[in-house]
Amino acid sequence: MSLPGLRRKAVLAVLALNGGYVVSSQRLVDLVWGDAPPATAVNTLQAHLSQLRHVLGSKTAIRARPPGYLLDLGDEATDVAVAEKLIASAMRTSDPEQRAGHLRAALALWRGRPLADVAGIAWLDEQARLLEQLWLHATETLVETRLALGEHAQLVPELQRLTRDHPFNERLHGQLMLALYRAGRQADALDAYRQLRRTLADELGIDPSQLLRDLETTILRQDPALVPSTPQVAVAPPATPVPAQLPLTVRAFAGRAAELAELDALLPAAGDGAPNAVVISALSGTAGIGKTTLAVYWAHRVARHFPDGQLYVNLRGFDATGSIVNPIDAVRGFLQAFGIPAGRIPSDLDGAAALYRSVLAGKRVLVVLDNARNVDQVRPLLPGAPGCIAIVTSRNQLTPLVATEGAHPLTLGLLAPAEARDLLARRLGAERVAREPEAVEEIIARCDRLPLGLGIAASHAAVRPDFPLAALAARLRDAAGGLDALQGGDAATDVRVVFSWSYQALSTDAARLFRLLGLHPGPDIAAPAVASLAGLPPPKAQTLLTELVQAHLLTEYTPGRYTFHDLLRAYAAEHARSEETTADIRATTCRVFDHYLNAAHAAVLVLDPARPPIPLDEPQPGVTPHRPGDHDQALAWFAAEHPVLLAVIDRATAGGFDRWTWKLAWTMTTFFDWSGRWDDLLATQQAGLDALRRLGDRLGQAHAHRDIGRTFAQLGRYDDARSHLDRAVDLYGDLGDDAGQARTHHNLGWLWQVQGRYREALTHSEEAALMRELGDRHGEAGVWDSLAFAHHHLGAYQPAIEGYEQALTGYRELGDRYSEALVLIHLGDTREATGDVESARDTWRRALRIFEDIDQPDAAEARMRLDRTEPVPTVGVSE
Repeated sequence: MSLPGLRRKAVLAVLALNGGYVVSSQRLVDLVWGDAPPATAVNTLQAHLSQLRHVLGSKTAIRARPPGYLLDLGDEATDVAVAEKLIASAMRTSDPEQRAGHLRAALALWRGRPLADVAGIAWLDEQARLLEQLWLHATETLVETRLALGEHAQLVPELQRLTRDHPFNERLHGQLMLALYRAGRQADALDAYRQLRRTLADELGIDPSQLLRDLETTILRQDPALVPSTPQVAVAPPATPVPAQLPLTVRAFAGRAAELAELDALLPAAGDGAPNAVVISALSGTAGIGKTTLAVYWAHRVARHFPDGQLYVNLRGFDATGSIVNPIDAVRGFLQAFGIPAGRIPSDLDGAAALYRSVLAGKRVLVVLDNARNVDQVRPLLPGAPGCIAIVTSRNQLTPLVATEGAHPLTLGLLAPAEARDLLARRLGAERVAREPEAVEEIIARCDRLPLGLGIAASHAAVRPDFPLAALAARLRDAAGGLDALQGGDAATDVRVVFSWSYQALSTDAARLFRLLGLHPGPDIAAPAVASLAGLPPPKAQTLLTELVQAHLLTEYTPGRYTFHDLLRAYAAEHARSEETTADIRATTCRVFDHYLNAAHAAVLVLDPARPPIPLDEPQPGVTPHRPGDHDQALAWFAAEHPVLLAVIDRATAGGFDRWTWKLAWTMTTFFDWSGRWDDLLATQQAGLDALRRLGDRLGQAHAHRDIGRTFAQLGRYDDARSHLDRAVDLYGDLGDDAGQARTHHNLGWLWQVQGRYREALTHSEEAALMRELGDRHGEAGVWDSLAFAHHHLGAYQPAIEGYEQALTGYRELGDRYSEALVLIHLGDTREATGDVESARDTWRRALRIFEDIDQPDAAEARMRLDRTEPVPTVGVSE
């Protein structure tokens, strides 16, 4: 469109870059006119907005929304929005052709320098620079994709132009070197490296990175890995996942204009050498002040500046259940969001945090660390890469983070009276609020200008559009008179007035459910668990959940899962303790334990069908446990519920419910083992063992010692592992449990194997061979594998091959394809050791096909062996 005037264009540009979000009038003036706007700026802004509506052909294209305006032209009204959507789609797909198509379409939307006709306006200049960074990121990714598709020859001229335009960009130079080499131009590839080295030395006084130096070495060696042996059109490398974990934001956001501007100023500039960390701390530790709302709202506003992902975790630092998130669990979750398999994540916090920082290196990622308890919980989660930002919310000041990491402190106070009125106007409509100014002022005062209280009060008025606000103020006034004993002089206690009114408006059944939810141990709860907790049929429970959500006493933060604000959780628990009988509370607690025990037991047997089940008592009446239908559903259930299960085990232990404690711990072993959550695994296993000791259950103690021994072995704590496994052998022997002894000897055999003590390993594996006589088919196959492994390392290759063949027969009959593939890896190793390399390669190919069929990261083991033994082809070099 043709649009005259620099400032008018700038107003439109600011609104467009904030598409779908309100920009306050003051912020528009500050961004368009800078630090010294003329006295007429506000009036001029109004004139520009009027002209823009005329040019856009719609009076509603720019909407007035206190305290400012928003551009409302749909989700794809700007080329920036379309380009960002196409780039996000490209990063999600694993099809290289589709990825290249999306990226080409996105890059076609760039026509010269972004925002060129509003150059000279500081904020828009910064946005233009960020858009150029986005263009470069998309260009580099497209080049990488086209290299994978085999388009190296076509890419050479384009990469030569790009490297001239970006002389210090090592990624582009590396891509040029690879394209030249694959096009048969080894000498030119090496010359490209030498030119880059000279440029970096002359201009910056530095050498190329280790990655580029390694690439030069592999080109000099003519490493076959540089030229893929299979057509890359058919098999493309998977795209790195781009996490988008931000929770839903609040559309009717109000106030905090100064804080938003302060956060905007922290967006990293090109070449920043350190990450920015922002601490948002509530005044006097007040809960409900709006820390999370502000952080998430701002994160959504700036998400497009972080094309490599947005991470979010609720650290539950002040959770009423005590379920504070362990930093290593948060790091593990972030790494898995980037596609790092659980088995590749170090078990210790330092190692996992180092891998996390390495993954973020060179990326632009936004990290939101919500509800942190202390600095120790936060530090391992901070990115170390320039261009990343971490937003930390906490009730504590986290002063050491400011002092040592240079975090920017930003303290939130109560809403200003005008901001509180704006919040009510957004929720209830400006006209309704303007009609009853005195009632509005009283509502604001009764809610103490706390956003949480105002939001709940507004929700009641919103569902009653004909209800006078004066009547709402009177209700709050009456509630305050009846709760004098609860008044503590601060917002955290005064807001109970608002809670009490909401609570008293509930139906009898919904009020009971609200109280009982306050007894639930975990940080959140799924709908089936709600039904069991209350002893209700699922449809009835769902109806009551809807009532609680509509009353803003509960939040459905993801479909089917619910959570409280921690103040509401504490309020619900208070009412449960005062209104429910001791017998009712105990019955509710037992229903919760039975729900999770039965559901977890069913899920673990789906994950590991070979695992012998444990006996369960009949669940309490009213319990309706979830039963997963297949492996993926079982794994997803554990992934969602494991923080809850940990809290349930803690509650059972503290309450003396030992029968549930050890059984719940047993159900968690497989998932924690598979996901590498070793600290959680040891903690639950130890809790289970302690419970079994109190119960005097010696067989259960033997099982627990065996499980703990296996976990210590996985962690490399071999002396601790042997101590527990020896104790298990003794207990099984005293009880005459031959199967238990045999299985534990199998574990001891593996323990000696990993220490390179193969004769000791062979001795224990021979003891474990008793499983052949006990009808344990899976155990028998495992023993054959262990015997063969020991024979291989003792140089007895023929017995090793025979043992592996027996193990393969067993696993195939059982349909255990994962174990079959692992044995094929070992069998291939033995065949290679005998000199039969071609037979070994054929065996590894069979393993690779299985690993790829079942989507297991162990496929890398097979590929590594195949790459290592591939015959070296002759690579032609042009002169």
